[in-house]
Amino acid sequence: MITHSAGFKHDYLPIAEIVVKGLGMESGMFDVTATDDCGLLNRRDLEDFDAILFATSGELPMDDSQKDDLIGAIRGGKGFIGVHNAADTLYNFPEYGRMLGGYFQSHPWTQEVTVIVEDRNHPATRHLPERFRVREEVYTFRDWYRERTHVLISLDVSSVDLSKGTRADNDYALSWCHNYGEGRVFYTAFGHFREIWTERWFQMHLLNGILWAMKII
Repeated sequence: MITHSAGFKHDYLPIAEIVVKGLGMESGMFDVTATDDCGLLNRRDLEDFDAILFATSGELPMDDSQKDDLIGAIRGGKGFIGVHNAADTLYNFPEYGRMLGGYFQSHPWTQEVTVIVEDRNHPATRHLPERFRVREEVYTFRDWYRERTHVLISLDVSSVDLSKGTRADNDYALSWCHNYGEGRVFYTAFGHFREIWTERWFQMHLLNGILWAMKII
């Protein structure tokens, strides 16, 4: 779990570290090494891990070989989990954006919104109702295309002022997953507010996203 903030530092990070470690212990399915040191992102050290979780921002202090090692590890079968601002990361390394599925563009709506669970059979969403309300800093994305990924949750656009949007197609996904080479990628745009990390629906969403990315479920 990498928590390095080279850009905006979110105040959810301390509780996120506690929650993710707790999910690992509670499930008995994984152990967590949490750090803001990007030095572990190299071929040799990545061999010790089954998945990488990013709660990051900005241009991380990684050299070109580290970036290639990260992408190579995921393409080779490691899981990748991106949380919220993981999409606000490594803009100058386009392959990262392709691996993740897109980049953060804007957050025009910070409010309570309605979201639509598009896939209620996926492990990360099968516990959720078809629609629910949540307070979130809603991200919009660039270099993101629905046909390149599998959307799990999207924004109900009737719950926001669409004139503030950033996409002509008004397609605002909030969680998705896909294969990347031999690896699996899971991304959730939720997580901005500290309170959401204490909510059971989000904890189960994240836990099962992690386990799916690790090919455990």
